[in-house]
Amino acid sequence: MRLERIAPGRTPPAGLEGSVLTRDLRVAGRRLPKGLRLTTADLEAIAGAPPGPEATVLLMDPGELHEEEAALRLAAAVRGPGLEQRGPNESRVDLVAAVAGVLHVRVREVERLDRIDPLEVFTALDGSVVVPGQLVASVKVAPHVVPAAAIAAGEAVAGNGTRPLVWVAPFVAMRVGVVVKESLRAADRARFERSVGDKVEALGSAIASFAYVADEEPPVEAALRQLTRGAGAVDVVLTAGGRSTDPSDPFFVALERVGGRMIRRGVPAHPGSMLWLARIRRTAVLGLPTCGAYSKATAADLLLPRLLTGEPPSRTTVARLGHGGILTRDMRFRFPSYARALEAPDG
Repeated sequence: MRLERIAPGRTPPAGLEGSVLTRDLRVAGRRLPKGLRLTTADLEAIAGAPPGPEATVLLMDPGELHEEEAALRLAAAVRGPGLEQRGPNESRVDLVAAVAGVLHVRVREVERLDRIDPLEVFTALDGSVVVPGQLVASVKVAPHVVPAAAIAAGEAVAGNGTRPLVWVAPFVAMRVGVVVKESLRAADRARFERSVGDKVEALGSAIASFAYVADEEPPVEAALRQLTRGAGAVDVVLTAGGRSTDPSDPFFVALERVGGRMIRRGVPAHPGSMLWLARIRRTAVLGLPTCGAYSKATAADLLLPRLLTGEPPSRTTVARLGHGGILTRDMRFRFPSYARALEAPDG
């Protein structure tokens, strides 16, 4: 990179077409912004303007990129499905959600990329529930002229576009069944069903059925079989009333009898740390201890959105809740919109 000086009212040196302006200039009533690649017309306008302060311009060498080309290349490597691109604007490219869903960020890879001077990638929190048009990440390079090798190194972190670092998994219309192992009055049932229905429908899915069963193994087993086999099988089962610390609870006994597998008892987040996650064939099962918890904001409101994008229930999914798992009201921005105003459970 070579530096030259120019000034309004003075004929610039030859060969400056394509050079990069390092500060704003006002010429003939218009603003020439910093970072602009100067054209012949720009240089002629500068020469013909009234005298003014000098400015530095940068002449790129082979193997160097202008900031906008560099930012666009880096954004193409970082950007995954479910995102739209805006910019560049002053070497910054914004990535916004194109769909409602769950934001995924390869956090370690973003950190690796951000160790490469002068590349910058900054994002919203992994696992956040996002809506169309929401800003979820930005890509920027600070200097006006960037070594192409730095961009290539950033692209390599993202597998040259094969392993994007940021994407949105969209919500998928799913069928959800609910099994409740508690005795509820009719008035309480209506309120509970409305609460659960509002959550599921806000995430683009629908409740297939509610089943209220006795706290005994045979009825719980029958309800789970009906919801996980044949034409009546649903994508997700929500439960309430299980005792997550009691291995003899009918939910857990029935789960084993119908061929299910426990993924995790308890999760690294609070409130909602006593919920549990299981799988019966292709159906995910998410359990909360009490019906009342469904009317409150808990860790379930971070797990349920992931399940309703088609993400399989796994220990990895649960483990990701730990970072940022103290779900105080200040952290409610991570929740779906329906949960941000809900009360938190006691304790």
